[in-house]
Amino acid sequence: MQRSGLALGGLAAVAGIVIGVVVLSSVFGIGFGGDLLADDEPGDAPTDVDATDPGASPDDDSSNESDGTTNESDGTPAVSEAAANIAAPEEGDPYFEARDPDGEWVSYVNPRDEYREPYLGAGSGKLCVTLLNADGEPIVGESVPNTTVTVPTGESLSWHSLADPFAVEFPVSDERQPLDADQFGTSSSLAQGDGVMDSHCIEFHGLPEDGTISYGEAEVTGDYADAIDVVGYIQQANDNWDTDVDPIEDAVSYEEAGGAWTYEPGGSHGQAVVVLQLSPDGAEASE
Repeated sequence: MQRSGLALGGLAAVAGIVIGVVVLSSVFGIGFGGDLLADDEPGDAPTDVDATDPGASPDDDSSNESDGTTNESDGTPAVSEAAANIAAPEEGDPYFEARDPDGEWVSYVNPRDEYREPYLGAGSGKLCVTLLNADGEPIVGESVPNTTVTVPTGESLSWHSLADPFAVEFPVSDERQPLDADQFGTSSSLAQGDGVMDSHCIEFHGLPEDGTISYGEAEVTGDYADAIDVVGYIQQANDNWDTDVDPIEDAVSYEEAGGAWTYEPGGSHGQAVVVLQLSPDGAEASE
């Protein structure tokens, strides 16, 4: 009887445990043997687990929406370019041409310099384009490929192979002497310029000494036309070019610059520079 009593007591204890487990399972939703929870259906993701990709980074955003930052799959990034930092040629360099003995000027070889035939006089000059980045530093236009600035020049320069019109396609890095002039800034060791090449120019010689050189307004066209601003024009006539000017601060409108100059006795030289700058608003490639 003692053994049967113990057996009965053991059975009762086991039964109590089973009943307790069943009660707990019904209260807390615990399933047995792969049973589904009451609100689940076959094929559903578990309702108590966040159904994200376990391999995804918490910061990964695959929506690719623009939030003001650069993303390779968002399209062309905002246009920017580092300074070209092309040093002016020094004596002994193949592109150094001459220095005035009186310290008034310095000249560099320009592969776009041409002499009129027939030669009509001592009239000479330059037309240049300067492209600056947002910081005002000269660049060669690697960031704005397939983009051209065109400056009409008219009959007075129709003989020049690179004029009528004067057109510069960016980048100019593949051309001989991509930047051939030091038009801006000063240095105590140089008669002109600051020692950094900043402009792409055509030069011309052999014009009549009472002749007139004219040019039209610059037009920017091509893939990145909207990314380039025409800041203005700087024109100096009848004297040596004064490099103590700022390409941005001293640039003026086409109308104010004049769009032409006429040679006079003792003043048979003239130059004009079209100043361009990458748009400060970071415009992208034109559609």
